Amino acid sequence: MSKVALVTGGTRGIGHAISLALRDVGYTVAANYAGNEEAAAAFTKETGIKSYKWNVGDYDACVQGIASVEAELGPVDVLVNNAGITRDGMLHKMTLAQWREVMSVDLDSMFNMCQPLIAGMRDRGFGRIINISSINGQKGQMGQTNYSAAKAGVIGFTKALAQEVAKKGVTVNCIAPGYVDTDMVSAVPEKVLEGIISTIPVGRLGKCNEIAHCVKFLADENACFVTGATITVNGAQYIAG
Repeated sequence: MSKVALVTGGTRGIGHAISLALRDVGYTVAANYAGNEEAAAAFTKETGIKSYKWNVGDYDACVQGIASVEAELGPVDVLVNNAGITRDGMLHKMTLAQWREVMSVDLDSMFNMCQPLIAGMRDRGFGRIINISSINGQKGQMGQTNYSAAKAGVIGFTKALAQEVAKKGVTVNCIAPGYVDTDMVSAVPEKVLEGIISTIPVGRLGKCNEIAHCVKFLADENACFVTGATITVNGAQYIAG
């Protein structure tokens, strides 16, 4: 029986590429999504990967969603925490709702998704948890105090959990993408996009499959000595020490 991988935000953008990459190397993949029914249905029709709807910012919804996945497909061996949102604004204008919504989806989801799964991974002596952070969680970004704080928290969460489960055959790692050619990034005004690209030494946006390739590596059984790491994939835009 093939191992089961669960990818949050797995039907669009980077998550779509991750789901396909894991499927193509033999995983049975479950793709979580939050609200875009049309995109999820098209994704499942195109790929044959089952999609499951729940809000990763809601602990009870995560418990129920994970239970549904495991009842249909078997125990989850690989968890990719990819789901994330932005609600940008300068802090002096940011609302409490903007702050809390980003924290809920981007950071609380780490607990909501990992806590129900971690005991099973420990008991089975195998697990791969891969958390998607961001360049802006490493360097900060004006107008994104909520997002930058949440994504920095993802890195700290990864380091702590990696130490807790290292002896149990479970690895916990983080990927911090730079600016990637997704619908969200491509939708910014052309001059803003040109300004972003001008700060990337490689001279272009990243590609979704480049992030997916890193996930595929970290999910592999042979990546067992890589844990607690943060892999930066940003074209040298920000080099973390």
